[in-house]
Amino acid sequence: MHSSALYFGDVMHARVKPRRHMLRYRVYSMLLDLDEVPLLGRALRIFSHNRFNLFSFHDRDHGAGEAGGLKPYIERQLALAGIEIEGGKVRLLCSPRILNYAFNPLSVYFCHHRDGRLVAILYEVNNTFGERHSYLIPVDPNEIGMIRQSCAKKFYVSPFIEMAMTYHFRIVPPAERVAIKIREDDAAGTLLHATLTAKRHELSDRALFWAFFAYPLLTMKVILGIHWEALRLWLKGVRLHAHPLPPIDPVTIVTRNGH
Repeated sequence: MHSSALYFGDVMHARVKPRRHMLRYRVYSMLLDLDEVPLLGRALRIFSHNRFNLFSFHDRDHGAGEAGGLKPYIERQLALAGIEIEGGKVRLLCSPRILNYAFNPLSVYFCHHRDGRLVAILYEVNNTFGERHSYLIPVDPNEIGMIRQSCAKKFYVSPFIEMAMTYHFRIVPPAERVAIKIREDDAAGTLLHATLTAKRHELSDRALFWAFFAYPLLTMKVILGIHWEALRLWLKGVRLHAHPLPPIDPVTIVTRNGH
């Protein structure tokens, strides 16, 4: 039995200032053990690796944007942070391509040592301007259950949020359930809360086929929803912030104290 899975749940965003704004929608995500992806492409009929299908996963949608070698890329970033997993599992929580289209505002890599310990989390962020940046944060070995991490914002995401922000993550790693909670603060306090809560299901052709019709064209809805919510914020009078150049380094390596 493979360790990859499907997770069905809800996403919620709640902005608290300068105008209150909230959205909630149902989603599903794939948890992919990167070592299993080629095998899944052969074992499942409606899921493929690096080629077209109803559902697919393409290496170039993540990491350095290159075909092949996604796990070695993550291992190189971990090594730059002084973290060795010695062949341990890297599990990626993301949305797949659906009919060859995907957009992942946030993909999360859970990086395990070969003894099973979760030693780091990499948060990979895509914006709607075709740019990508990641934050790599080691996991405190003393934390059990919920993981608490923080980092300064380095990458432009929304034109309605300034750059001088701090992210606070609260993570329950994938098991029977997964929970990702992000609080975004400015100098005066909390601006935004975002959460994903979802329940695990077996990754199978049957489950994927059901998801396709129960959540039709999910990835297209995500990108359309982003632009619709942006219009609503603009109509509410929330001001725009200039778009700076993305960081030179593709990954920001963060210490446990958030720097």
